[in-house]
Amino acid sequence: MKKITVISFLAIAVVLTAISCGDNQKPGKTFMPDMAYSRAYETYSENPLFEDNQTNRTPVEGTIAQGQLLPFRIPQDGPGDTTNFGKARFVNNPLPPLNADDRKEAERLYLIYCGICHGEKLDGNGPLWNQGDGAYPAAPKDLTDPVIGNQGDGQLFYTITYGKNKMGSYASQLDAKQRWMVVHYIKEKLGKSKAPAAEAESSVAQ
Repeated sequence: MKKITVISFLAIAVVLTAISCGDNQKPGKTFMPDMAYSRAYETYSENPLFEDNQTNRTPVEGTIAQGQLLPFRIPQDGPGDTTNFGKARFVNNPLPPLNADDRKEAERLYLIYCGICHGEKLDGNGPLWNQGDGAYPAAPKDLTDPVIGNQGDGQLFYTITYGKNKMGSYASQLDAKQRWMVVHYIKEKLGKSKAPAAEAESSVAQ
């Protein structure tokens, strides 16, 4: 009896193996074709649906993803012009005041991207200046200067975004939210922080 059972088991195994190793050109039926054969266009592949045949698309102009900040619509001034920088004064910080976690992150961002020049104390004496003994040939701006403290949130954001004088743009290193967080941090350190106005709060897409 045992021999018959073993022989039967081996016979079934051989049959199943023969079936599974059959013609690979005919794999059998596909029960979920959308899973087996993607209808989506692969990244960088040609796409006949668009005139330029490109699959990768940028967002439709004027659209904003849910939860994203509205764009900073003030353009950069041309050489010798400060008109738009002046307009930026009236743009309030769209983010709510920093909580403990956000303040810690804002401080980290400031020390990495700003403190190296403007210093931990915002006094312009960062490691690159170091009382004139550092690698930088000119003293960075002292952010504790009342001229800076009296600037609007939008003007600080403008400077971080586009750069000003010897300072370059940091838009490629910090996204918009991070830049606004740094603005909050600087204002807090200067004792100039305030809650955003009602119209500023509406600058987050719902």
